[in-house]
Amino acid sequence: MSERGFGGPRNFGPREMTKTICSDCGKECEVPFKPTQDRPVYCRDCLPKHRKPRF
Repeated sequence: MSERGFGGPRNFGPREMTKTICSDCGKECEVPFKPTQDRPVYCRDCLPKHRKPRF
C-alpha cells in the first residue's frame, strides 16, 4: 500500500536557501523562501523578537 495520508512522511528534497539581509540587525542570513520587498525578513536571532506569542 502506497497511500499517503495527512501527516505522512513528505520528501520535497533539499530546501533552496536564499541569502538576504536581516531587516532588524543588518546581518546577512539565509532563508528558505524568496523574500519580497513589501515584507521584512529577520535572521534566526531577531525572528523571536518579532513573532507573536502562540497562546
